[in-house]
Order: sequence, then structure tokens, then C-alpha cells
Amino acid sequence: MTTRISSIALAAFAVALLPAVALAASVNPLLIKNATILTVSHGVIRNGSILVRDGKIAEVGQNIAAPAGATVIDASGQFIMPGIIDAHSHIACDIFHETTLPVTSMTAIEDAINPADIAIYRELAGGVTAVNIAHGSGNPVGGMDATIKLRWGKTAKELLFEGAKPGLKMALGENPKSAADPPPPDVPGRYSRYPLQTRMGVEAVIRQAFTEAREYMKEWDEYQRKAAGGGRNLLPPRKDLKLEPLAEVLRGERLVHVHCYRADEILMILRLADDFNFKIATLIHVAEGYKVAKEIAAHGAGATAFADRWAYKFEAWDGMPYNAAIMTAKGVLVSLNSDRVPSEGGGWSWLARDAAKMLKYSNLSDEDALRLITLNPAKQLQIDRRVGSIDPGKDADLTIFDKHPLSNYAKVTKVLIDGEVYFDREQDLKNRGALAKEVQELMEKEKRAAPRGMVAAPPAPGTGPAPPTGRRPRQNETGEVLQ
Repeated sequence: MTTRISSIALAAFAVALLPAVALAASVNPLLIKNATILTVSHGVIRNGSILVRDGKIAEVGQNIAAPAGATVIDASGQFIMPGIIDAHSHIACDIFHETTLPVTSMTAIEDAINPADIAIYRELAGGVTAVNIAHGSGNPVGGMDATIKLRWGKTAKELLFEGAKPGLKMALGENPKSAADPPPPDVPGRYSRYPLQTRMGVEAVIRQAFTEAREYMKEWDEYQRKAAGGGRNLLPPRKDLKLEPLAEVLRGERLVHVHCYRADEILMILRLADDFNFKIATLIHVAEGYKVAKEIAAHGAGATAFADRWAYKFEAWDGMPYNAAIMTAKGVLVSLNSDRVPSEGGGWSWLARDAAKMLKYSNLSDEDALRLITLNPAKQLQIDRRVGSIDPGKDADLTIFDKHPLSNYAKVTKVLIDGEVYFDREQDLKNRGALAKEVQELMEKEKRAAPRGMVAAPPAPGTGPAPPTGRRPRQNETGEVLQ
């Protein structure tokens, strides 16, 4: 019962936030004035203004007069930067692994987006405006990803970044081969699939998948050639939902994002992509990218890395905080990512702090550091014509800080997406008391509505029901089954 109440309370809290932060779009122009504007693309504008019309940046500069009827935000003493873009995240998707098969390219994140995930609001509080939600790393070939804008309070469909190029997640290394762990002898029915133990097997699965996709394309090309030549009584090839996304990759219609760590595997996937004549859009995590940065740059792949996380598992042992700077110096398009999972971790995004760490571990300028979380990920996702910098004609996705965003003391004060204010720190603080009271009232109401006898003490450890057939039981060091 406690778990049920907690879930209801969280949902109520999420819904209750909507009127406070997802402010209605204004048909009137919006002027943000008296701020230090970090354009990322063309330097810093001090005491600058941004004029927004119809969700787009209309003008950027100094001494911009407010049009008649405009809403004015006075940002005196504050800093405006482009909305932060997270090139690799798992938020807003409750389950993102499908480990039963090695190739699950038929699955789509778009079909499983959870717009009520509180992580969306928490990321807004950290200045993030867009994320690429990816399939997990349990499969050599995972699922189709989704790029969204964090329009908190909107439906799943309304979160989608209109016109963003679709992508496909792949994975190398420990995760895809460990996801196929063999079943223990006393638990029948649990799946076990290839590749089971080796990195060679992971490569073989990917190569076989693209070989099948290439043959699939030939079948369709032959059918279309005959149909165009006036052929009659032709039967089209059977549509294969697994191979369709891979064929889109081979035609250059879908981006490829690859989870990887070790230098040898990075070289392997670059060779494989060259063999099939497609480009890797981003290498994800890419802990040993600094070792093969020249080869990554020569292929034309981007890299989205952690700032200073390494050695948390064996294949990440040789990672280091200089990785992003070294790859940048070698000509690789680099971004920083959160790898954040749904509703976990608490607090707000750390990407602005990660960008600041690059000043310690490199000779990057402030603008170069900010590009790692704005313009560079926008280029990797091929949405840079819309977002990533503060330029006329781009979407008004803006983040306002009370201090320079690379300061450890900076706080986000407002976040705008398409010219709408989706996060307002001052308004959030004002509403917290009322929201906490409402959540408490809902919890009390749920307790009173619970049927008598519904709440029962949990079973003693090891005495509860056996786990479902086909699922590995959780055990402690002594072999006792954990519930």
C-alpha cells in the first residue's frame, strides 16, 4: 500500500506542477532585455536583448525596442545561453532495454514516451531544453530513438522534436554480451541468446544484420525497377520491420549512435561502417576515444562523452577527464551527455557543471565549453538549423542563469522553449508549499479509501512466494532469495 500511495503522490505532484510552469503561449512578442547574452555562435553581447516572435528568435543585439503589446522580461545582471541539449539520455521512457533478442531495431522509443516522467521537469530545472532518448545498451542493435523538447505538460506526441532526423542505437562491449547471461540450472525458461560471451559475437551480430538489410534493399530495388518498367502481376517483397530501420541507415536516412568504450571496438565499428558505406553520427561514452581520435575524425563520427566519469566498470578503466578535450583538439565533434535514466538521480541536470569541468581539464575557452552542451550536440543530431545557438531565425529555446552558467554557484532562473516559459524558479518556489499540502491531502484521502485489511506486513526475508518461472531470483551472498 505504501508503494501505491507514493506512486499516486508523485503523479499528483507532477500534474500539480503543470499550471505553475507550463505557461500559456503568448501571441504577443516577447522581449528579454538587459542580459549578458552568450550566443555560442558569435561571441558575447553585453547588456543585450532578444526579441521573440511566434516562438522564433527575431532579433539579437543591443538597444532593441519593445514592440507594442510585447511581454518584457528584465534579465538585468543575468546570463542567457542557448537551451542545453543532451545528446544521450534515457528519461521519459520507463523501460528501455529489450534483451530477449540481439537485434531489436523494430522497437521504437517514440511508442513508449512517458510525458509524466518527473525527470523532464528536473532536467528543465537544470536548463535542458532538448534530449535524444535512446534505447538501452543491452543489444548489439537496439531500437529507434526519439529526439524531444522538454515541453513539460504536453502529450507524448507534442514532446517530439518536429523534423528531427531519426536515429538508431547500437551497442558494443560488456553490456550487449552480458545481457545474455545463461540461466542458472534451477531456473528453467530464462532466455539465453547469442552473443553470450565475446565481443567478436557482438560484431558478428551487427555485421549479419546489415548484410540482411542490404539484401532486403536489393529485393525492393529489383521490385521497383520491374514495376517502373511496366511489369505486371508483381508481388512486392514482404515488409520486414526489423530490417526497415537498418535499410534507412544504409540509405543515409537514419543516424547511428553507438555505445562503446574501448579503442579496439571503436576501430571495429568504424571499419564496419566503412564496409557498409554509412557514417556513425555519434560514439556514445567513447571512454578511450582519445587513443583513436584521429581515426574517429577521419571517419567523420561525432563523440558524446562523460566529463569525468571513468573506472566504474572494467571496460571504462582507461577513461579520463581529458578525453573530450583531446578528441576536440584532434578534430572530432564532441559533446557531453548525461546518460540519465527515468525519474532517478534526483536534482537537476549536471551538464552545465560538466561543461565547466572542461576548463580545468583543457585549454578550451568558455564558448568552446558551452558548445559541448549546445551547438555541438545539435550538430550531432542534425537539428542545428533550429537550435544550439542564439541566432535570428532559430527556435527561442533559451536558458537564463543568475550567474555565468559555468560558475558552480549559478542557478537557472527561467527556461524557454519555443518562446514559452516552461520553468520559472521564482514561481516554483512560491508554489512549493501549496503543492506539498495538496500531495499530503491526496495521500491521506488514499489511506482513508483503502479497504480494511488491505495493508499487510511484508513477509520475512526468504519466506515470500517464489519468483515467477523464467526470471532469475535476486539472492544475497548466502544464497537467500530476496523479495
